[in-house]
Amino acid sequence: MTVAQNRTKQSKSGPQQDFSAQTPPQNYPINKLDIVPDHPPLSRVTNNIKPLLEKVYPVETAERLTTEIFALVKDTLCPSGREDLKKWNHNNVLLITYGDSIVDGQRAPLSVLAGFLETHLQDTITGVHILPFFPYSSDDGFAIIDYLKVNPELGNWDDVKRIATHFNLMVDLVVNHISSKHEWFEQFKQNQQPGCDYFITADPSEDLSQVVRPRSSPLLTPVATAAGEQHVWTTFSADQVDVNFENPDVLIEYIKIILFYVEAGARYIRLDAVGFLWKKQHTDCIHLPETHAMVRLFREILQLVDPGIALITETNVPNRENLSYFGNRNEAHMIYNFSLPPLLLNALMQGRSEHLKTWMMSMPPAPIGCAYFNFTASHDGIGMRPAEGLLTGDEYAQLITAMRNFGGKISMRSRPDGTESPYEINISLFDALKGTVKGEDEWQVERFLCSQTIMMALEGIPAFYIHSLLGTHNYTEGVEKTGHNRTINRYKWDLEALETALADPTTSHAKVLNELKRLIKIRRQQTAFHPNATQYTLHPMNPALFAFWRQSLTRDQSIFSVHNLSDQPQELRLSDLNLVSTDDWYDLISDDKFPDLDMVCVLRPYQSVWMTNKPNSAHDDTMPTLL
Repeated sequence: MTVAQNRTKQSKSGPQQDFSAQTPPQNYPINKLDIVPDHPPLSRVTNNIKPLLEKVYPVETAERLTTEIFALVKDTLCPSGREDLKKWNHNNVLLITYGDSIVDGQRAPLSVLAGFLETHLQDTITGVHILPFFPYSSDDGFAIIDYLKVNPELGNWDDVKRIATHFNLMVDLVVNHISSKHEWFEQFKQNQQPGCDYFITADPSEDLSQVVRPRSSPLLTPVATAAGEQHVWTTFSADQVDVNFENPDVLIEYIKIILFYVEAGARYIRLDAVGFLWKKQHTDCIHLPETHAMVRLFREILQLVDPGIALITETNVPNRENLSYFGNRNEAHMIYNFSLPPLLLNALMQGRSEHLKTWMMSMPPAPIGCAYFNFTASHDGIGMRPAEGLLTGDEYAQLITAMRNFGGKISMRSRPDGTESPYEINISLFDALKGTVKGEDEWQVERFLCSQTIMMALEGIPAFYIHSLLGTHNYTEGVEKTGHNRTINRYKWDLEALETALADPTTSHAKVLNELKRLIKIRRQQTAFHPNATQYTLHPMNPALFAFWRQSLTRDQSIFSVHNLSDQPQELRLSDLNLVSTDDWYDLISDDKFPDLDMVCVLRPYQSVWMTNKPNSAHDDTMPTLL
């Protein structure tokens, strides 16, 4: 494997903040801490940034990079370098959506999306993750041609600004690779600076069998260049060419992009596919120490310019590996809770809570200043790697079979031994829950709502994929058109058809959205649902019940979250919950009261209960101060 290095120092043609054609929003209001600076600006950058650079680059290179980074951030440094521990509270709920998930055939899709959000979700969600809205060549946006422009087919920066004005904006930084149509790669093919040194080449005869693969496509792609044929590293597809962070100028390019997104109003920066960022010969090329150092570096840079911005890592891998991205509470502020979707789906397929409980008990509380990013569906499929070692072989097979029976597709990945294994299930989550391992039944809506109610109650910040909020079915005809399994969960709603469906209360779309909006509003009022509030797994005798306890940071509100995972009524003995007898207890969802703590409740199929001693207790939960 050859790692390209700079051969001559020339002016870089990397991202410049040119606002002439598509001006991104400026002067976005940010909640910086109003504190007197702790250190002079240059020493803050040197003390915080240089040690991290020295972990991956030679000392002289680290010194040069420190100077360059200071020049980039000096005009936007926050008055203090102290950590903001109030980035989130119980009120935060996010939406995940493509820019063109809703269209009307006339206006720019981002404008249509903004209008729909303002009409239907203004008082429901607080943040919006717009999946890559940049010019791209493949992978529905994740092969980016230009990081600094809005795809004109979606709209412009004014449309993004409109959404960022009403909601906290999450922006993707696709950090591992770029499109083969990107200017940098065109420079590589022409052997021109600076792009000729921005990529990784390797000899196809080398033994690369240790490299972890998320796909079954070839790792190396032959490319005709001015210097002859070269084989470039392509982790995800031939059109997605991995960049080389061992070249320090690549790091500078991506720091410029991050700062551009911050100025454009981003409150969350999502590092896509970050686990594969650094490559090293004779390793598996995933989660390397240099990769973790880069995540720490990005976090420190955001800390310097605005401590209120959160960095999120997207690593669809087994649970232990995923947890490593918290670092020593110095890497990602939030990590995707990737084990939740397959385990929750399996629990509802089987009608039993054992594996959910085992996983939940093994999950450490997120460190102070960090949080789990909880989701049950996304633009991708339901990842199966995070379930490795957590499901039995029989249950794994039953789950795969059920998903195929419900119209789903199974995507495969290559393993080091040359075999293939399921990488993800591609299916609309709403249709994934149309039945159980026994087959389809009449409980689809109730089962689906149960899944979302569980997700909302868990430790962390809940995020809803737009097609979950809308109860969208499998887009099978889309798969036939594109040939890509993931298209099944990327339907584009016609606005008029969607409004018609939502106006009819008898449709599953209206039932799902209306009930989820009601539950979300209830959830946002409860301090016991703070992302860092206490969570404790409960053990009712009935395996069909999944139960856990949340307690607010100030210890004044408790919520016992209990869920019937089965298609049969189930008994819940309140005495099993150890409720404090001096308090009055209510169900937040049904408004039922529980005057007798020795009573036995009967939960309907897939019914959820949020039992609390203090309903509607919203107030400012204060995180403890770090000394």
